[in-house]
Amino acid sequence: MFVPHLTIITGASRGLGRALAGQLLGSRRRLLTIARHADPTLDEEARRTGAELTVWTLDLADGVAASARLEEWLRAQSPADAVLINNAAALSEPGPLREGDPAELVNALRVGLEAPLLLTSAFLRATDGWRTDRRVLNISSGLGRHAMAGAAGYCAIKAGMDNFSRAVALEEAEGESGARIVSLAPGIIETQMQVRMRAADPARFPEHATFVGFKESGQLDTPEEAAAKVLRFLVRDDFGRETISDVRSV
Repeated sequence: MFVPHLTIITGASRGLGRALAGQLLGSRRRLLTIARHADPTLDEEARRTGAELTVWTLDLADGVAASARLEEWLRAQSPADAVLINNAAALSEPGPLREGDPAELVNALRVGLEAPLLLTSAFLRATDGWRTDRRVLNISSGLGRHAMAGAAGYCAIKAGMDNFSRAVALEEAEGESGARIVSLAPGIIETQMQVRMRAADPARFPEHATFVGFKESGQLDTPEEAAAKVLRFLVRDDFGRETISDVRSV
C-alpha cells in the first residue's frame, strides 16, 4: 500500500485540510502545510507522533511566490514517495455573477485555481528526477461538473481544476515514471462553505434551501470523516486510473 512520506497540503489550518494534516502525521513522515494562518495544535500533534512538520503561513493569492518557494524547498529534500494536496479555497459571496465583487472573485480564482496550477507545476518540476511514487490530489467538487446558479465563480474554479488535471495526467503519462494526478470531489462536508451557503440571501441564491436541507437531514460529513475517505482514496493502488473521481462513486 502507498504510504506518503512527504506530503504538502494547502489550506491546512481548518476544515478538511486541517483534518487531512492531522491524519497524515506519523513517525518518519514529513509534512508541509501552507495556509494563511497556523494552527498551533498541529505542532503538538506532530511532536507526539514523531512527524517532521513544517508550517508556512502564506497567502496563496500570490501563487507565483508560493510556487517558487515550494520548488526551492522540494529541491532541498531527499527523494521520497510524495504527495501534493491542493485543498485551499477562498469563497466569494453566493449570488448572481452580475452582482459579484470583482476583487472577491479574483481572489477566489487565484487561490482556488491559479495557485493549484502553479504549485503543481513546481511540484512536478522539482521532483522530476526522484523516481518515486509521486501523486497530486486536487480537491474538487461536484459543482465543477454540474452548474449551480449563484455559484458561477466556484463552478468555474472547480471545472478548471478538473480539466487542468486531465491535461497534466496526459502529460505525465508520456514519461516512464510520471506523477499520477486525480481531481477528487470529497463529498458534502460541514465547512465554512456550507455555513456561508446556508446564511446566504435566498432571494440571491436559489439553492439556499438545498444547503439548509443538507444540514437538517444529516447528510454532511464532518471534516474528519471526509478526510478519512479522501485518504483511503489517496493510497489506492489504482490512484490515477480515473483522473476525475468522487469519493461517493467508489
